[in-house]
Amino acid sequence: MHILITGGSGFLGGALTERLRREGADVTWLSRRGSTPAPEGVEVRTYSQLWADDRFDAVINLAGAGIADRRWSDARRQQLRDSRLIPTRVVTDWIRSARVPPRVLLSGSAIGWYGAQGDVPLDETSAPRDEFQHRLCADWEQAACVVEDRVPVVRLRTGVVLHPAGGMLQRLRLPFALGLGARLGDGRQVLSWIAREDWVAATLSLLHAHLDGHANAPTGAFNLTAPEPVDNARFTRALADALRRPALLAAPARVLALGLGDMATLLVDGQRVLPARLQARDFAFTWPTLEPYLDDVLR
Repeated sequence: MHILITGGSGFLGGALTERLRREGADVTWLSRRGSTPAPEGVEVRTYSQLWADDRFDAVINLAGAGIADRRWSDARRQQLRDSRLIPTRVVTDWIRSARVPPRVLLSGSAIGWYGAQGDVPLDETSAPRDEFQHRLCADWEQAACVVEDRVPVVRLRTGVVLHPAGGMLQRLRLPFALGLGARLGDGRQVLSWIAREDWVAATLSLLHAHLDGHANAPTGAFNLTAPEPVDNARFTRALADALRRPALLAAPARVLALGLGDMATLLVDGQRVLPARLQARDFAFTWPTLEPYLDDVLR
């Protein structure tokens, strides 16, 4: 099994690479820079180093700058788009040219596709709310879908992935450990989260459905979120309790809006996104509930 991954050095790609390597797979990373450090045994190629004779069993496209890393200036919005669309077009161009195409393309997206819709339950059949997050994800998905006539395409609509090694939980751990944890706004906004371990397992279950030749192997969009979203007040309490610290502060929504501009929607406008299609496939979440997961990874 030989898998090509974009974004392989990232928070998700690194964990997925490690798991694939444990399963005995060969992994190649596709990177804008050939100097990207990689684990021993993982090949790194640049965008110009794909050829029609190359053979990969699957492509997993995870490249993209972090949407919450910086304020959304016009330049940052363009960077967010380019960091997603350029590598997606590189892999789809290769799929078009490959003499033997891969058996599946798993392409990254995010629950931002739905837009901020508060407490409304959203599954893969739900309509989006038109805003920047939706347009970014919709264009990202469409860029992948141009090869649906050549390979099956699975779109990974990822929620907020939690693990101490990176992402949101890594950033919040220190202030909460110092007793500076704070509820955001009124605390009622919903967080659609997933443990990184479950994200990896879900992605592999979709991958193996194709590589193992299952009948009716899945295509289309999948929400990669835990089955039990939580509101911000509950998340704040759970993280503080896991670290054995108080969380008595609150950050008013208007202050966040002043400091973050449009990006404040990520913190003060919730999404209740449910993994309906994963559950229909009887995917077994190791961590369906937040509090046991935080207690386990932060103890």
